Amino acid sequence: MTKVAIIPARGGSKRIPRKNIRLFHGRPMLAYSIAAAKACGLFDRIVVSTDDAEIMALALGLGAEVPFTRPAELADDHTTTIAVIQHAITALQAAGEPVEMACCIYATAPFVQAQYLRAGHAALSARTDKAYAFSVTSFPFPVQRAIRLDQDGCVDALYPEFRNTRSQDLEEAYHDAGQFYWGRAEAWLRGEVIFSPASLPVILPRYLVQDIDTAEDWQRAEYLYGALLAGGEIQQ
Repeated sequence: MTKVAIIPARGGSKRIPRKNIRLFHGRPMLAYSIAAAKACGLFDRIVVSTDDAEIMALALGLGAEVPFTRPAELADDHTTTIAVIQHAITALQAAGEPVEMACCIYATAPFVQAQYLRAGHAALSARTDKAYAFSVTSFPFPVQRAIRLDQDGCVDALYPEFRNTRSQDLEEAYHDAGQFYWGRAEAWLRGEVIFSPASLPVILPRYLVQDIDTAEDWQRAEYLYGALLAGGEIQQ
């Protein structure tokens, strides 16, 4: 049975145009995800799901496969990750590939590390009752102390019941790190919910997590990546 890395990389990113192939720290963004998938040594196939000819050519040049073209209806702003992975698994199975596990690795995850991909696979393999294992990290500040701005622009507590609770007495909260999602093929195809008790966490240090959705995000990520590289915390 096959373990497949599936890297979604559509061509029509809006907030940062051509984000998936734009140079990040001197390399196309897509290169980092492909390199990590190779380095972890677990995958029988590394597949890029794209609708874009330029991305397709780059992916092939970086040593990934592009065995199908993603249809346009699965390449818009409203397409879910699960729908993209379902399409990829179905296409591979139709071509005779017996997919057992599929790991979605986002194309814009330059901080993804092979050791955590291996940790996700080990966690899911050890728990046959679970459907997924994916990257998470902790919030740096108690979410129960979040504030909001009301219609008059004034501050109010989002959770008033925790105003006087000591921070050390508040439950630690985590969020999706947006790097990778291991899943059993049948779970992906059934559309099981990822953010649920069906999933296991792979906890990443906060310094390896940075969303890249805006120009400011991109600049922060470049600075962080450079510092981590110089400090020997990550391998390029």
